[in-house]
Order: sequence, then structure tokens, then C-alpha cells
Amino acid sequence: MMGAITLEAIEKWFGDVQVIKGVDLSIDKGEFIVFVGPSGCGKSTLLRMIGGLEDISRGQLLIDGTDQTAEPPSKRGLSMVFQSYALYPHMSVRDNMGFGLKTAGAPKTEIAEKVNSAAEILKLEPYLDRRPKDLSGGQRQRVAIGRSIVRNPTAFLFDEPLSNLDAALRVEMRYEIAKLHEQLKTTMIYVTHDQVEAMTLADRIVVLEFGRIAQVGTPRELYERPANRFVAQFIGSPKMNLMSCRRDGGNYVLEGGRGGAYSGSGEPVEVGIRPEHITFGPSGEGQYDGIVDFVEYLGADSFSIVDCGALGKVNVRTVGDALHEEGEPVSLSFAPERTHFFGADGERV
Repeated sequence: MMGAITLEAIEKWFGDVQVIKGVDLSIDKGEFIVFVGPSGCGKSTLLRMIGGLEDISRGQLLIDGTDQTAEPPSKRGLSMVFQSYALYPHMSVRDNMGFGLKTAGAPKTEIAEKVNSAAEILKLEPYLDRRPKDLSGGQRQRVAIGRSIVRNPTAFLFDEPLSNLDAALRVEMRYEIAKLHEQLKTTMIYVTHDQVEAMTLADRIVVLEFGRIAQVGTPRELYERPANRFVAQFIGSPKMNLMSCRRDGGNYVLEGGRGGAYSGSGEPVEVGIRPEHITFGPSGEGQYDGIVDFVEYLGADSFSIVDCGALGKVNVRTVGDALHEEGEPVSLSFAPERTHFFGADGERV
């Protein structure tokens, strides 16, 4: 079992419509990769192409250096876990987990050994003789994962596996999947629209936009150095503030406000700053003046929406209680080392 996967100029066409547009990606063995992006960006389609459930229109798929582009799913050594648990309701947990091995003709002793081992990993031993209807949603998803583990795959492919769970179970299962990867050290490719899952699970995140890769990097790289405005606003919750600006010598100037030092090359048309990198000050002192329009108190954090007139609404995060009340005039200052600049094409400058 190895698990290195390489995509070379992968394309997918449905008739005259191209949905995957020349994707190049190398995934190391044992790596946890997350595909993330908005609905319709092609992340599930790309995962299904890797798994063999969708044909590859153009390009090559290599698994451990071997061309698997035209091979059926059964020959690729991969195992998929779907949003739907797809368990057989009339079978016990034990039989559901071992069904794939049974149909492949594996000996009963081998099936029992692998099922018991997977059950131990997933803490399912007390439930082996239950039917799926007697399990919670999280337990059913663990059974679906266990069914994949017994096959000892080259890589696991997860297609939004936690979408059917409530918020508390999602947090619990996220932790369990992270610990499972730590224990098995098997390559995992995980599709989600939930950036919290992406940030907490991934070794590297692949951000997709309209069938293309917008950026690949570690969660920290994507958060701290987004390559373009799309990634800047997609990664991070709440999203990064973007404001119009222009270059004036060695400074940038906000439209209708005051500026700050600019040391990059290129001509920025937007400055980006995350809510936690903005500080309040008395009106007239910072880089932009505004009026506190709305305050969201979330316990550990507060988010203040500041109406900055022509510049638009700016979101500011403070720890604990909000520092100002609605209707209060304030100024905003941006941490210079935390500002991001984007050109007219949306790329970082």
C-alpha cells in the first residue's frame, strides 16, 4: 500500500461543456488533501474521476506511478466514503463492514479479523451485531468508513461525508477522521464545502474555482498569503474585507480615506484585511472613519459591522465584548504586515 496520486492536465467534458479545466496536482503518499470550493466548482466531479466513477475526458491519472486513467474503479485500489451511508438495512454492522470482502471471495477468518480490527479502530465493537436503524448518524458514518478500512485501500476518497450530521456530531466526526488518518497513515482525499473542515483536517488544501485550481497550499499558507482575491475571500470566516485603493508613490490610498505604506510591486486596486487585523481608534485618527452599524456578540468574539460610506461595510473582530456601541463614530487602522493587495485581474500584487 503506497498511495501517491498524480493528476496530469485532467479535463472533464459533458458534451460541449467543460467542467474540469486542465488540473495538475501531485498528492504524496500518506497526505491528507482537501478539495474545497463553492457549489458547482467541480470538486466532487474531480474526486469521482480519481475514483473511476466518472470518465476522464483528457489527461492522465497516475497511482503510484502507474497509469490508471482507463482502469475501472475495482482496479484502482481506492475506497470511497459518500455523504449517504448506503448501508444494507437488513444486515448487521459486522456483515455490512465485511460485505465487500465476502463478495470478493475472501476467507471467513480473514473477513472476521479485518472487521474486528476496523471496529476496534472506530470504537464500533459494541455495535457489531446491531442493524443500521439502531445506530446514530455518526455511528452509521463510522460503519461506512469501516467498510472502506477493511479493504486496506491505497487511498480513501471522502465525498462530503459529514454533511448529513448535526453540528455537534460533525465536530466529533471531524476529530475521529483526523485521528484515523494519524493512525492509518493512508492517503486521504476529502471533498467539502465547509472551510472549517478543510482548515482543521488538511495537510494541504486545493481551492477550486470553476473547474480550475485557484491555489494549493497548507491551511496557514492559504490564510496568510492568498494568491488571489477569490482565495482571500473564500478562506476565512468571516471573509476578508476588500476595499478599493490606489497607489500613490510608496503608499496606498483608500478611496475617500487615508492610506498607509505600500512596499509591493504592481498596481493594487484593492486592499484586503481580515477582521481580526483591524483595530479601533478615535474618529479621525486611523485610516478610515465610519459609524458602527451593527454588533454581533458571539461570546468569545464580537464582530462589529462598520459603515464606511463609499468604502462599504467593514467587519472588525474583537475578543470578548464589543468595544463600541451601534451608532458610535470610530476610526479603523489596519496592521501593515497583515494587509493584502490585489490587482485589476484579482491576483496578488
